[in-house]
Amino acid sequence: MGAAAHRAAHQVLEQGRIFRDPLALEILGEDADRMVRLAAQDESKRGYRLFIAARTRFAEDALAQAVEHGVGQLVVLGAGLDTYAYRGACRGRLRIFEVDHPATQEWKRARLRDAGIPVPDGLTFAPVDFERQALRDGLAAAGFDPARQTFFTWLGVVPYLTEDAVWSTLQFIAGLSGGAEVVFDYSDPPATLSAESRMAHETRAARVASIGEAWKSFFEADELRVKLTGIGFMEVEDLGPRDIVARYLLSRGGDPRDRGGHIVHARTAAR
Repeated sequence: MGAAAHRAAHQVLEQGRIFRDPLALEILGEDADRMVRLAAQDESKRGYRLFIAARTRFAEDALAQAVEHGVGQLVVLGAGLDTYAYRGACRGRLRIFEVDHPATQEWKRARLRDAGIPVPDGLTFAPVDFERQALRDGLAAAGFDPARQTFFTWLGVVPYLTEDAVWSTLQFIAGLSGGAEVVFDYSDPPATLSAESRMAHETRAARVASIGEAWKSFFEADELRVKLTGIGFMEVEDLGPRDIVARYLLSRGGDPRDRGGHIVHARTAAR
């Protein structure tokens, strides 16, 4: 709900300049106006809202290029209230699988019904609890084809998982015979942040921990790149805070910090 609220607020407060989503407000239903008002009243959340807009734009731009090069499947890991499948982009060219915790997925489907947003042909829901079930098994049960070139989006999920769960998922993606690409986001270790950024991090961390969704995993960019290439990703693009500002935010008042959130696009070769 929080990520969806930030995407919706971006449509109103920044007029969707980084990332346009015509369904962002609709899927929030009667909560939309209240959540946008709250966002407008809290300037401290603007940076995180712009980061969410940037990571979504980055992922969907990379996906569009991948489709042009033959990708035929999309897996949205930890889909939450993501609306990509319902906006018509690449319709008919992609088979889409939304993977999420079973309870979250049922909640989303209720939201879709309440908002009158139809579930398109070509979309399959695959309920999986990342910490207790193998992604491979959940996708297989949903009809996923491991020999078909596939793109994975994995946004706003990695920090909430253990490192074992993160690497298990990435190794599965890297091992697919048809070749795969993945976009995910992560954060630098809190100890490496500036005092101001660390204070903001600790405030957010306490808030998510209080609702049972504690942040568990952080990575150093260089170490992450080495490990990604070591498990089979042949190309790794890592946008750190300065890169994100330069690409998406510089003319919009972005904060060019060295440490913070990163967005990664990694690709394997077909076997």
